[in-house]
Amino acid sequence: MMNLIYCYDAYCGWCYGFSPVIKAIEAQFGARLPVTVLSGGMILPETPQPISLTAPYIQEAYKTVEEYTGIRFGEDYLWHIFNPERSDWFPNSEKPAIALSIIKEYQPARAVSFASDIQYALHFEGRDLTDDEAYRHLLPQYDIEAETFYRDLHSETFRERAYYDFALVKQLQVSSFPQLLLQVSDTKFYLVAKGYTDLETVSGRLNNILSELKAAN
Repeated sequence: MMNLIYCYDAYCGWCYGFSPVIKAIEAQFGARLPVTVLSGGMILPETPQPISLTAPYIQEAYKTVEEYTGIRFGEDYLWHIFNPERSDWFPNSEKPAIALSIIKEYQPARAVSFASDIQYALHFEGRDLTDDEAYRHLLPQYDIEAETFYRDLHSETFRERAYYDFALVKQLQVSSFPQLLLQVSDTKFYLVAKGYTDLETVSGRLNNILSELKAAN
């Protein structure tokens, strides 16, 4: 069974910009090509590091992301970026990756949607993804009881699954995000998108690969 592998990170601004594209690709191709979402583990500090370390870079980069993708970053997010010395944010990819692992367990078909929702929660609504409460507002729409979600969020089982995703992304030799791969067998992969790529280009590449594969058979 062929499938698409979407490698992303909750903290990746370009992935936030790519989220409408991957949602549209899933709508277009999902019946033939289910999408597996893997968290990349982009920010995994040994000791917590404040947002002030990356804020100067993001102050410029977010404008480029908006310009290229049409996505908008929210004022509540940007407050932390432009007032880093007053922010209490210490970014870490671990918790959003565990949260995604929980969704993949209970609502596997909605992983793309959840990845997009937590990126919106961070980059537009300015929620701190290292805070347990950042996810509570999403649980009703994913039909998950808060008690179940928070139990799993702090379980070793789901933490291990998140780190398994990180390891898998490394094994696929993905080191930047977003990336979209088409897996056609255990050992054969096609690189469909590396970095932000617009919908028309991604869709065109996928159709070309699928036509080639059909012709080869």
